[in-house]
Amino acid sequence: MSVSPFPAQPRGGASQAGHDIAALTRRYRAALARRDAWQGLWRDCVAFTLPQRDTNFGEAAPGAPRGDRLFDGTAPDAVDQLAASLLAELTPPWARWFGLAPGSELSEAEREAVAPRLETTAERLKTHFERSNFSVEIHQAYLDLITVGTASILFEEARPGGPSAFRFTAVPATELALEEGPEGRLDVTFRRSDMRRDTLAARFPQATLPPDLERRAEHDPEARFAVIEAVIPDGGAYAYTAFLDLGEAGGAGVDEDLKLAQGRFARSPFINFRWMKAAGEAYGRSPVMKALPDIKTANKVVELILKNASISVTGIWQADDDGVLNPANIKLVPGAIIPKAVGSQGLTPLAAPGSFDVSQLILEQLRGRITHALLGDRLGQIDAPAMTATEVLERSAEMARILGATYGRLQAELLTPLVARALGILARRGDVPGLVIDGRVVELKYLSPLARQQARKDAGAVLQWLGSLSQLGPAGMAAVDGAATARWLGRAMGVPEDLMRSAEEAQAEGGDVQALLGALGPLLQKLGGQGGQGGAPMAAAAGPMAGEGGDV
Repeated sequence: MSVSPFPAQPRGGASQAGHDIAALTRRYRAALARRDAWQGLWRDCVAFTLPQRDTNFGEAAPGAPRGDRLFDGTAPDAVDQLAASLLAELTPPWARWFGLAPGSELSEAEREAVAPRLETTAERLKTHFERSNFSVEIHQAYLDLITVGTASILFEEARPGGPSAFRFTAVPATELALEEGPEGRLDVTFRRSDMRRDTLAARFPQATLPPDLERRAEHDPEARFAVIEAVIPDGGAYAYTAFLDLGEAGGAGVDEDLKLAQGRFARSPFINFRWMKAAGEAYGRSPVMKALPDIKTANKVVELILKNASISVTGIWQADDDGVLNPANIKLVPGAIIPKAVGSQGLTPLAAPGSFDVSQLILEQLRGRITHALLGDRLGQIDAPAMTATEVLERSAEMARILGATYGRLQAELLTPLVARALGILARRGDVPGLVIDGRVVELKYLSPLARQQARKDAGAVLQWLGSLSQLGPAGMAAVDGAATARWLGRAMGVPEDLMRSAEEAQAEGGDVQALLGALGPLLQKLGGQGGQGGAPMAAAAGPMAGEGGDV
């Protein structure tokens, strides 16, 4: 059967090579075998840093006690802080972290014509992101990214009539078996999930189960069926197939009877991304993996300290075996009277073999290394009561340097696919015009606090250049195109296009531009005279941009 599962809504027309259930099952089993090599490492990472997610990696049922192996809370706290920092620096819920701008091949007149429409489109995208569950699910995905190094978020189209056209689901790593595609991206996705009959009917409304499975569902409404969703690159698009797991279905029917849905996506609904990767590996590696030896050691040190504390409180006792004293009947509680035989020593405390005070020194070193490895000492809360603009700017530059390599990977594997799929969904609904982000006609701009660091540096360099020219007097300032400079600075600072005058309007008001440059003369001279003071001129010139990482 060829159906379109809701809400994913893949489009038909895919080649049958991507929908052969027997071939897909074999490929899934092979990918699963490769993933199983990571399972033990993932289980340790989650058990010591994210115990609330342990049911995804173990056999415990929902609601079962978890975290019984965890004695030190340094690593879980650092993981939470790093996830919160990623959310605030990459995809802040309170601000627009992307923008659409005219491409490099458009003329100035064309840029001015299309800029308002692109701004409107970007605002509409932002509204749908804000009204969806994006912030909730992406935070869960960041936790998985930091812990196991690989995360996945399912980006589906929501039902019509809802507050947003988007719906997101953070997919646990144990439900996935991933492969790198022909272009090196992690875009070959197999997801196995267990669904009841009513869930199957809601997600695949046109699908029918083989007769014996239907009878099983009627007999046991809580029966669950293993469903595999496969998304495979196929000729510039992605072939989608959902089918019942052959291992679960047994001999229920031929391959076609096991198929629940098939179709084709322009963009994969599964967005898989990694913290970093080693050569030759498909799955990512995480900062928790790097710090795992210290995390385990600190956990064991705290466990030994607690055991030593228990011994110090209750003590270890010895008694003569005189046939009268029964240790099983002795309770060491306040006010207790313990009988002893005449002439015996009764209970006597056993001296501890030594002191464990050195453990505190070891523990402090371990906790410091764990916090450093998880960037808690560099991306965490600011301890100082107040910071100058220069200090804020330097801290932001340090943050950009630390996360530079990771941000580059996340930009390619997470942010760009998110915006591209969002545009595709809204364009299919007719809410926005069909746009292709190619850099020539339409360019994707990243406006998150972390992405703005380079723009701040560029703006600071231009302002310093203007300060140097101001020292040359009118002859130096004559080389400046004030209107073009103002527009460039506006774009670098993320100012909306509709707040800036066009080139023609600025030329008609040329006197005002010269007056503005004249008014800025003293400031520019001051900046030029301070050019050797490192970040101070940039911080002073940046003004509002030197805030605490927020948008301008």
